[in-house]
Amino acid sequence: MMRIIKPWAAALLLTVSSAGVVAADGEAILKAQCNSCHNLEGPAPATLHELWQRQAPDLFYAGNKYQAAWLERWLQQPTTIRPAGMFYVDHIKAGSAGDQIDASTMRPHSALSAADAKAVAAALMERKARSDLVVAGSYVPGTISRSSGEMMFDKFKGCLACHEIEPGYGGLSGPEVYTVAQRLQADYLVSFLSRPQAWDPKIFMPDKHLSDGDVQKFVHYLRLLSVEARQ
Repeated sequence: MMRIIKPWAAALLLTVSSAGVVAADGEAILKAQCNSCHNLEGPAPATLHELWQRQAPDLFYAGNKYQAAWLERWLQQPTTIRPAGMFYVDHIKAGSAGDQIDASTMRPHSALSAADAKAVAAALMERKARSDLVVAGSYVPGTISRSSGEMMFDKFKGCLACHEIEPGYGGLSGPEVYTVAQRLQADYLVSFLSRPQAWDPKIFMPDKHLSDGDVQKFVHYLRLLSVEARQ
């Protein structure tokens, strides 16, 4: 007997089918183009030797870390987030005024089409390893003055030694932080700042043993920097 599918049901089937295609394409692109540099399945490096082999950020918990809209934009127009690459010592050379970045050792990230970026971002957001470390709603929106935030970031905690808070101002061995709140989820930032080694056991990022209040202030400050970066 021929079964008649009502229009709304047909539309639903088409939507589900299309979503499946997007996810499948994103996975295919990840495995074909990203797998050689990024760790897509985990776990994080357990030894310093393994850490030293890392070529790009781990992505097996991308869905708990990144903001989907930012991922989709960045994959189409990649910009430099780590001024000196994954490991500073691999990308510096002696200069007249001290060490400087050797641009010839830096590889540009490939750009994706809008459709491919959307598919890859969707696939990445499905990767949610270490969800046990993230508490939904752990970040409580608030404000901090720029001067107070910078004093804490630089003078009290020494973070400026490794991170830029604006282009050309700050350390180069870590990722810049003036767009970090555009890139990363606030609840992830709370978790990572509280216990960086819980996410990445051998990472060079020091555990500053921040109080819960200071963690909140740090995220307030990082969000402020990202607002200013857009202006």
